[in-house]
Amino acid sequence: MSDDVPEALRRNRLAEEASPYLQQHADNPVNWQPWDETALAAAEATDRPIFLSIGYSSCHWCHVMEEESFADPSVARVLNEHFVPVKVDREERPDVDSVYMKTCQLVRGNGGWPLSVFLTPDGRPFYVGTYFPPEPRQGMPGFEQLCRDVVAAWTDPEEREELEDRADQWTAAVRDDLEGAPDAADASEAEEDPVEAAASAALRIADREYGGFGRSGPKFPSPGRLHVLLRAADRTDRDAYREVVRETLDGMANGGMYDQLGGGFHRYATDRSWTVPHFEKMLYDQAGLARAYLAGWQALGDDRYATVAEETFAFVERELTHPEGGFFATLDAQSEDPETGEREEGAFWVWTPEDVATVFDDPTDGALFRERYGVTDAGNFEDGQTVLTLAASPEELAANSTLDVAAVEERLTRLRAEALDARETRPRPPRDEKVLAGWNGLMISAFAEGALVLDAALAETATAALEFCREHHWDADEGRLYRRWMDGDRKVPGYLEDYAALGRGALDCYQATGDVSHLAFAADLARVVVEEFWDADERTLYFTPRSGESLVARPQETDDSSTPSSTGVAASLLLDLEHFLPDEEFGEVADAVLDTHAGTVGRGSVSKATLLLALDDRDRGALELTVAAESLPEAWRERLAREYLPGRLLSVRPPTDEGLAPWLETLGLETAPPIWAGREARDGDPTCYTCRSFTCSPPVHDVDEVLSWAEELAP
Repeated sequence: MSDDVPEALRRNRLAEEASPYLQQHADNPVNWQPWDETALAAAEATDRPIFLSIGYSSCHWCHVMEEESFADPSVARVLNEHFVPVKVDREERPDVDSVYMKTCQLVRGNGGWPLSVFLTPDGRPFYVGTYFPPEPRQGMPGFEQLCRDVVAAWTDPEEREELEDRADQWTAAVRDDLEGAPDAADASEAEEDPVEAAASAALRIADREYGGFGRSGPKFPSPGRLHVLLRAADRTDRDAYREVVRETLDGMANGGMYDQLGGGFHRYATDRSWTVPHFEKMLYDQAGLARAYLAGWQALGDDRYATVAEETFAFVERELTHPEGGFFATLDAQSEDPETGEREEGAFWVWTPEDVATVFDDPTDGALFRERYGVTDAGNFEDGQTVLTLAASPEELAANSTLDVAAVEERLTRLRAEALDARETRPRPPRDEKVLAGWNGLMISAFAEGALVLDAALAETATAALEFCREHHWDADEGRLYRRWMDGDRKVPGYLEDYAALGRGALDCYQATGDVSHLAFAADLARVVVEEFWDADERTLYFTPRSGESLVARPQETDDSSTPSSTGVAASLLLDLEHFLPDEEFGEVADAVLDTHAGTVGRGSVSKATLLLALDDRDRGALELTVAAESLPEAWRERLAREYLPGRLLSVRPPTDEGLAPWLETLGLETAPPIWAGREARDGDPTCYTCRSFTCSPPVHDVDEVLSWAEELAP
């Protein structure tokens, strides 16, 4: 390497990074750089193209490409001598990932990880792909030869000019796609209710045999679509909408995507029947699916859905919770074989008949376990291994034995516990222990909802995580949130996802506990949403902060992906906070954002479920349940828990206006907002005021009357 190369490019700098994904590449012979000013300045100074590789710690094909190419000294030599090689953890830097993933999708029609992009020194993309093999295969070029071809083109004046022109064109296309906001449209002009239009669209693509959406694999969980279908079913009483939700919830819970022993969900199913998953377990999936099963239990009445939610919460508490309260990001799909040192996908979770026999001394126990969970000699995965599914019901097992159903269920409970204990002795998959503000916000919301629906004690987990994020991610002096915390190190200014999801989590903790300090924190985060992410000219919210790093495009996030749309979550948060802080800009900003996107959201789009539900809440009005009491009576909580109440906003306030005074001080208010004003407890008993769209019930003391008024006020 010549003497004029900056010092930073002479070594792999990832050992200095906290991200587990970046740490995984710290020993590569490639001189990886993090995405920072040092690396970008080095690219400009040396006029080298950037090779950008984006992935995450539990990404299977990211591991494969590392082993095949990034650990190869020959490949490393090409990258080190001719490029500025940059590694990005997409979970830490979703802004960088969003821009270049959109490039991949526009150019190739699809995307995925690892994401491999060649950039000009100033960050404009000119070649993009995902996984590249070491040698040409299935139409893909070999990675080392591809790098050499890029070097040859970059150093040839005529070809370099073509690359620069392509980079300009691609950058312009990405900017147009990510930055442009549609013309504001009045949702009332839509010919059909947008929720019903989206539900009808979801129905058309539903797999009515196995559940889910699409009639082939892979299949991903789509919680937002399920919420849209449930809301449409509640409104229209159309059975088909409920059936699709039931088929999907059953398909996921009965298949291998759900961890039948330990609870919680794997990332997605590789097949149509939900049998074989991609084994990583992501925090955000637990959050979205727990809430979907809670809503499914309320709307459909199947107790199994409540059990799945309970087991998912238990999994998160057991395996993804920091000792001080925050939530870790991920469990890997792979674990390391202690004898060979090789990483094996799914090894922690799969079973063979021999594995079963070593756990259960009683052959009848082993036979019952195998029949229940479908463990066979042939298996349903690789090398005769089986991903556990619910292959037989207790009723079917009882019919094939001398036991009755109750005895079968009792024995299965014992066998499941014994199998789980045995599984714990296996080499565990690595855990990505970074704590991400946005993902924590999603999980906090789920636990808070679980506290209202299942068990009030779940609020303790929610508030502990919220306080963890408030202590470690929130800088009160700066009034700013950081996205990632790990081992005492916080990094990366927060994105819209972080502020909106954590703000939503704080507001939901207030709903679950009645602690006004959580409401005040939600307001603090919402103020930064307006200050940093709201664009008054375009009348939309951007994903990156105004004061943050400038990329080649400033993305928006209006579609749901693996996580809900941050624009939708933010709009929902601002709408609800308007009830408590009407003199701030929250309602005006939410209205403008929803008006801007109403036209595209109202076209039956199933990809914008979160934004659509926020629009529906705005147009139909939140269902306000203001309870004047020291706390929500347990009998009320138990009764409300069983009711599916879309758009519910629960506010427990002190029983007297004198008790309300310190709350107003906490929120910086001089007078009570309409949701609290004059709504004291009557006759010394807990009292509820039910309102929707400027119409209110009289004060009532009976929870059944509350629900009657909720039905009466439904639009």
